[in-house]
Amino acid sequence: MSTKARAFIDFWIENSVHASEQPGTVGASQDVEELTTRCREMAKHEGISEQSIRDEIGDLTEYIRSKLDAANMAEKERQQNAPK
Repeated sequence: MSTKARAFIDFWIENSVHASEQPGTVGASQDVEELTTRCREMAKHEGISEQSIRDEIGDLTEYIRSKLDAANMAEKERQQNAPK
């Protein structure tokens, strides 16, 4: 069963962590520290403590980094497999 913290993190990641749009162009933020700060601020605004987040996912920075890496890898694969 999802907690409020888990539901928030899942929603925030889905809406805030995206692959860069094109290699070499400015797309979604790729700065993990910036993304982590934004997530913490939004969680605080929603009444979700850092401890609740830690209890759900562990280290927030590492979690966001892993999600960003996965998004970038999926986008790279999508581009490589796209019809030319």
